Amino acid sequence: MGAGIVGLACAWWLQCRGHQVLLLDPALAGDLPGDRDPGGEWRSGSRAALGLLMADSFHRDRGRAWDLRQRSLELWSRWRHELAQRGHPIPYRPGVLLLAADGAEQERLAALGEHKRALGLPLEPWDRRRLEPLLPTLPQPCLAGLHSGRDGQLDPASALAALAADGRQRGLALQRDAAVALQPERGGWRVELAGGGAERAAWVVLAAGTAASTLLKGVSGLEPGRWTLEPVLGQALELELAAPLPSEWPGTVVWRGVNLVPRPDLKGGRRLWLGATLEPGGTADPDQLSELRDLGGAAPEWLRGAQVVRHWQGLRPRPLGRPAPLLEQPAPGLLLAAGHYRNGVLLAPASAAWVAERIEAGPLGA
Repeated sequence: MGAGIVGLACAWWLQCRGHQVLLLDPALAGDLPGDRDPGGEWRSGSRAALGLLMADSFHRDRGRAWDLRQRSLELWSRWRHELAQRGHPIPYRPGVLLLAADGAEQERLAALGEHKRALGLPLEPWDRRRLEPLLPTLPQPCLAGLHSGRDGQLDPASALAALAADGRQRGLALQRDAAVALQPERGGWRVELAGGGAERAAWVVLAAGTAASTLLKGVSGLEPGRWTLEPVLGQALELELAAPLPSEWPGTVVWRGVNLVPRPDLKGGRRLWLGATLEPGGTADPDQLSELRDLGGAAPEWLRGAQVVRHWQGLRPRPLGRPAPLLEQPAPGLLLAAGHYRNGVLLAPASAAWVAERIEAGPLGA
């Protein structure tokens, strides 16, 4: 259940491994995931994602979160290659440059780079001389940078389309409907549908954001409130620039938590995504958008003069009082893969691998 990037990744990977899979989501339109809600706004967290794959540059180097990121980075590389060979390429830009806007951030990035290089990871310090060719276009202040060569950015819409199209070619079934209730039945599950009727399955995988926690509340015998997910809204902009960015622009640039993501496949390299807002609830704050658009008053002239082509927003499910994501088995034959918060695109492959391992281990996940 759920045709965002995590749900699609789970469905595609299970189909690849020989399972019979039905993907259920009310937003499905034809063969591909739907784009907009009836009001015309982009609400899917996956559709509002920027597609950043920041694994090596993650501040930790051990534990569950680190392991998931490393596994996903390796799987995305394999998946992109396989999908491209089957006629479904996903645009990808290697490299993420983290910028230091003050002395404390400069020290933090220097320590992070030194530590990760000791682990054999290719994080390269960029001093002012290395940044010199980019300085007219970089936000200021900018004291130094840290470049992560294995991290990168892929196009979320292309990834959704590729997984759905290739999944269909492999036999994946898609159904536009919503689940309203789950009931255990004869060693499997009965899924009651909003449109009437029901589907039966040996396994159910919940990857439907906040709807997943709502469905779990209706399953008798489960601990109330254990899987609560709250919505967090993110906004982003697509800008058209008066001139292309310098050829030296190193993939995605992150400055004070704001992501500047070039779109070289559009308009001769004059398109840019700008995003980073995190807002509680489901109502967009225009002041937050204005702050993003102006980089808090630090936007360079070329960015101030850019034309806004598109504004979109999406809801990200965040676990309440629990670390993200929720990869758990609430009951035999029932899996939860939700609450990825800001890392759905990055962690989709590792989540899918976890789901497949649990299913193939048997109903009790032994």
